[in-house]
Amino acid sequence: MNASVRSYFQVSHPINRYFLIIVGMIITIGAVAFFSASFGLLSRGGGPSFGSVVIGQFALGIFPGLLIAWVLSRFHYTRWRYAAPIIFFLSVILNLLLLVPGLGFEHGGAVRWLQIFGATIQPSEFLKIAFIMYLSAWLAGSRDRVKDARFGVLPFVIILAVTVGLLIIQRDTDNAVIITTTALIMYFAMGARLKDIAIIVLVGVIGLGALFFARPYLMERLLTFFDPSRDPQNSSYQLNKSLIAIGSGGLIGRGFGQSVQKFSGLPEPIGDSIFAVIGEEFGLVGSALIVLLFTAFLLQGLKISIRSPDFFGRLLTLGIVILITIQSFTNIASMVGLFPIAGLPLVFISHGGSSMLASLAAVGLVFNISRYSK
Repeated sequence: MNASVRSYFQVSHPINRYFLIIVGMIITIGAVAFFSASFGLLSRGGGPSFGSVVIGQFALGIFPGLLIAWVLSRFHYTRWRYAAPIIFFLSVILNLLLLVPGLGFEHGGAVRWLQIFGATIQPSEFLKIAFIMYLSAWLAGSRDRVKDARFGVLPFVIILAVTVGLLIIQRDTDNAVIITTTALIMYFAMGARLKDIAIIVLVGVIGLGALFFARPYLMERLLTFFDPSRDPQNSSYQLNKSLIAIGSGGLIGRGFGQSVQKFSGLPEPIGDSIFAVIGEEFGLVGSALIVLLFTAFLLQGLKISIRSPDFFGRLLTLGIVILITIQSFTNIASMVGLFPIAGLPLVFISHGGSSMLASLAAVGLVFNISRYSK
């Protein structure tokens, strides 16, 4: 290995061990919960088999994701600042391919997946991380102009609008809201004026309100949130089944593999509803542990962000940690009725190779940044 190649892999301090332990615990507990939830597929016909799902989650998600995280933890994070525009551009192109007939395919009324050479990927998962990288690079280079309407506010709005627009086209409203929230937090952290943020939020709320009227299923989610009993066999079915599962778990749960609802109709027991399976099998204790681990993930991530040696590292860590935490807590809150049902995976736990790969890659970047923290 020559000197120029070695320079890309030079490291300073060891990885932040507390952050490593937290991520490791979430992945380990998640793998156990996923394996148990997958048994629910045995009683369901017409879908993927138990074996293919379990093997796919580990062979195409967790294992390659951990390898990517390790590589990125060794690859000096500052290199990504200069590559961020290209990565973001490529992710936009990848998402635009969903509009090409024959490439994007529909599931659950939305076209969010690409089938290329027999492999299925969800481009939006990579778009979110690419957006965080590009926004971090742009904000770090524009910190002196962030309050300027022409060179600060307008470019920020354009970058955000492109990303959100791609998600809205895919009928992925949940991720659009999450990425907007994350971007505004990053923008505020860089010194943006509250007036500008308030205007962007107002425009966003108006746009979201228009979407609720344009897409009836979003309005149904909102109505179900306020009245879970209004349509128990249709729009509120998932919430009711989730509450039954979590409620029947009690303090310590039914035990590993003993969930009843994963067999008897809980929608997406390995996907969006996996937290309900955790609540039923491991009770309040297991559910609280998941919440505490994601809380610790947030706090330790923020600590790494604050101690980052430059603005790019600080913003990149902040964006990744906030994005993963908001998505995870949104999933959990929707399963217990504290937030409208959201079609979002529980990060590091739910089924989905694209989500697992993108999330672990993002965490690998945080690992690397933690090596250079003050």
